[in-house]
Amino acid sequence: MTRASVVGAGMTEFGVHEEPLAELFGEAAFGALDDAGVEPGDIDALYFGNAMGGQTENDTHLAPKVASHVGMAGIPAQRYEDACATSANAFKNAVEAVESGRHDVVLAGGVERCTAETGLDTPAMTRIFGSASHRQYEQPTGITFPGVFALFTKRHMHEHGTTEEHLAHVAVKNHANGTRNSKAHFGKEVTVEEAMEGPVVADPFRLMDCCPFSDGASAVVLVSEDSADSFDAPVDVTGVGHATDVVPIGDKETPHVTQAARDAASEAYGQAGVSAAEVDFAEVHDCFTGAEVLASEALGLVPDGEGGFAAAEGRTARDGEIPINASGGLKAKGHPIGATGTGQIVELTEQLRGDAGAHQLPGAGTGVAHNLGGDAATTVVTVMGVRA
Repeated sequence: MTRASVVGAGMTEFGVHEEPLAELFGEAAFGALDDAGVEPGDIDALYFGNAMGGQTENDTHLAPKVASHVGMAGIPAQRYEDACATSANAFKNAVEAVESGRHDVVLAGGVERCTAETGLDTPAMTRIFGSASHRQYEQPTGITFPGVFALFTKRHMHEHGTTEEHLAHVAVKNHANGTRNSKAHFGKEVTVEEAMEGPVVADPFRLMDCCPFSDGASAVVLVSEDSADSFDAPVDVTGVGHATDVVPIGDKETPHVTQAARDAASEAYGQAGVSAAEVDFAEVHDCFTGAEVLASEALGLVPDGEGGFAAAEGRTARDGEIPINASGGLKAKGHPIGATGTGQIVELTEQLRGDAGAHQLPGAGTGVAHNLGGDAATTVVTVMGVRA
């Protein structure tokens, strides 16, 4: 087996877009192809993520549609759906295809439109998002994902003394980071006081604890490490872990530890031959501020129970011990469901190349991405590093 390397990365701005899904994905795909210096005809297969186009826009059978749109008709093209971990799973399968020798050059990415441009309002989109929860046990109760992660976070608060002020510090940090990222949905700073005075969405979450609905697309070109040296600035994918957990919240033994994330991280670190202590920065799935607290601990970046304290103390700031979500994260960069996972991979690639612009971190040599789906029942963790 050979490792896979990312040699091209492309991403749209995350925010509000009018373009149909295929056109929006095309912008990211052509950006990745141009970055790699390859043509559509050089791509052997497309690994494509879209979570909810069928429900939101009556647009299914998307893989061949987008392949045709970007000039790749005829190649194998497969759509993946794994809730918010959709394109991370597409990426994981693309990595495995390259590692196995099945394909030499592949394109992986995803797209989603989640704003009012779909013709649906926030309550309707919230209901559609909620379809990723358990159909028999949870959906009939009316619970949606703010409530799900609020339950996880309240348990963490009970166990470890995490406070609402700690959560506010996560929001403040990520909004400050987002002001440096030209592709972020939100480019404004907030204060702890503003975050703590916002309307309650699901206790303990207030408005500023929640990520936005966003539109956007992202894509990367992957090749085998044997051929990566013929490209400019390849970044190696050193480990990808994928794990699942039981879905019903009531059946999770310790919901606030997000076990699938821990299992996926263990697998990814093992493949990469690194420990959490060797990671320089992380992009984690902060759909809610509490989710970042849980993720920082599940990845071993901070000790269990210290995720909230670490944010408040500046340990996870861009100039802290372990920068988390220098891009602004889902909280400020935005969350176009099917594009979020490979959006994190684009971020890791650009940071490790030194191409992240105003939000570049100094000395980034090893990065980790954490992308979860549903009520933390699916997680994909990816470790990437600068080529030695």
